[in-house]
Amino acid sequence: MEFTKTNNKKRTGPVLFSEYCAGDAVKKAINLSREDILFEIKNSGLKGRGGAGFPTATKWMLTAAANADEKFIVCNADEGEPGTFKDRVLLLEYPELVFDGMVVAGYTIGAKTGIVYLRGEYEYMLESLENHLTVMRNDHLLGKNILGREGIDFEIRIRLGSGAYVCGEETALIESLEGCRGEPRNRPPYPVNTGYLDYPTVVNNVETLSSVSHIIVKNGEWFKKNGTNKSTGSKLFSVSGDCGKPGVYELPWGTKIDVLLEIVEAKNTKAVQVGGASGVCIPKSQFDRTLAYEDAATGGSIIIFNESRDMLKILKNFMEFFVEESCGQCTPCRVGNIKLMEGITKIENGNYTFAYINTLKELGKTMQVASKCGLGQSSPNAFISILENFKEEIFNTNGKGISYGKA
Repeated sequence: MEFTKTNNKKRTGPVLFSEYCAGDAVKKAINLSREDILFEIKNSGLKGRGGAGFPTATKWMLTAAANADEKFIVCNADEGEPGTFKDRVLLLEYPELVFDGMVVAGYTIGAKTGIVYLRGEYEYMLESLENHLTVMRNDHLLGKNILGREGIDFEIRIRLGSGAYVCGEETALIESLEGCRGEPRNRPPYPVNTGYLDYPTVVNNVETLSSVSHIIVKNGEWFKKNGTNKSTGSKLFSVSGDCGKPGVYELPWGTKIDVLLEIVEAKNTKAVQVGGASGVCIPKSQFDRTLAYEDAATGGSIIIFNESRDMLKILKNFMEFFVEESCGQCTPCRVGNIKLMEGITKIENGNYTFAYINTLKELGKTMQVASKCGLGQSSPNAFISILENFKEEIFNTNGKGISYGKA
């Protein structure tokens, strides 16, 4: 049976979806020094688009400075965050941005191999992506002696993931690439020194690498004309939920939540989950907040809930996901998520005290600092933010609880 997928791209913006000709970034980059490229990336202010927001230039400089026989570029295409589907658009409609960005990154840090870690559910993309790589090889944009320049070699291969949410974390992703169980590593050492096969490795998100291609062709000053001082450029937002026009939107960083809601024709909105299941739930009173690293940061997922939605059911749905997806390696995440889930069940049954709820919130805060990787560190976000921002709805609808203390 033939499988088709609609990307539902709703709004193009001034950066990622602006004009670009395949190969242009590679052609320009190989005529620049590595130092010049690093300066341009640093000057652009580009930060990781996967959600962590780590400065891209810093990651590249650390890997470039590492002394090793081999280095690797890994593209994190394991788009597993609930509510996120923006990377799919780039991979299907703009693969040249992703692959050209990988070649530029490889040339800059001295790597000769790039690996795309593709989400297992995106297997249907494999043929079109491999076809594009073949075209690049035929055009001498990939392989040995790129564009006839002796010694400039770079090859890209694609590896399918196995479906684990935790493999979106860069060290768990590397473990999976090496054929091991997808579990986060202890850090330090970091991938920039000890990554894939213990060699220095840069792991960048699909959207980050796509931004690199535009920056090389149009320069860092052009890139940072959009966004804010701390969040430069634009961002792809995967918008879903209760709105008239769900889909993928490119908007400048610094766009206010209420502006986005107007663009997507959302009505009677009660809450916006920014950052997917691992993000925070923002109530109507805070819709004037900005989507930026310095305020409401997000890897791209925007889930909209209107007044008809039960916030406790939403919270339960998120926590069921984290209980299922925890790799179980560290105690704060393995046990903590189950305890938070038990708390939700007690709230549903009215079998709780506010002192108990406060204890659960403190547990969530402990998980945020004590968990080994981003899954456990972020899984309490929805629990804490929904209970704090919607406590009147959640607790006043249930009169069975014996309450003392503050919720």
